[in-house]
Amino acid sequence: MSQTPAPTGAVAHPELLAVYLNDHIASAAGGIELVTRMIGANRGNQHEAGLRQLLDELRQEKTDLATIAAALALPVRQYKQVAVWIAEKASRLKLNGHVLTRSPLSGLVEFEFLASAVRGKRSGFETLRIAATVDPRIDPVLVESLINQAHRQYLWLTEARREVAAGIFGGDPDVVADTTEA
Repeated sequence: MSQTPAPTGAVAHPELLAVYLNDHIASAAGGIELVTRMIGANRGNQHEAGLRQLLDELRQEKTDLATIAAALALPVRQYKQVAVWIAEKASRLKLNGHVLTRSPLSGLVEFEFLASAVRGKRSGFETLRIAATVDPRIDPVLVESLINQAHRQYLWLTEARREVAAGIFGGDPDVVADTTEA
C-alpha cells in the first residue's frame, strides 16, 4: 500500500479503491449471470418482470462502476469478472436433493442470496458516497441514485423471497416484520 498521501481533491489510497471498485464490478457480473439464469427459471410467473428489470439495472450499474473507475483513472480487472463468472457456474453444482432437475429450494436460495448481495452492494455505494466527498471525479448524484436503486431492489427481492418461501413451505409471506428500514 502506498504511503504517499493522495493529492488534494482525490481519494486517499486510490490503489485500494481500485481493488474495491473491481470487486464490485465483478460482483455485478456475477449478479448478471445469476439473474439471467433466474429469469429462465421464472419465465411466465409473477417474478419474471421484476427480474428482467433487475437485470437491466445490474447491467447499468456495472457500466456505472466502470465509468467511475475510468473517471478516477483506475484499471478495470477482467480476471476478477471471469473468476466470479466461473464461481457462479460452479454454484449450480450444489447438492440440493435433485440430480437432474431443479430443486424448488434453488429459487428460494437464489432470492435469498440476491437480497443479501444487494444489501452489500448498497453498502458499497454508500462507501462511494463517502469517497465522493473528497474526490469530485466521483459523481455524487449518480452514487445517490445507485444507493436508492439498491434499496428499492432489496425491498422487491425481500418480498419475492418471502413469496417463494411461502410457496414452498406454506404460510403467510406478509407475517414477517416490515423491511422498509433495511
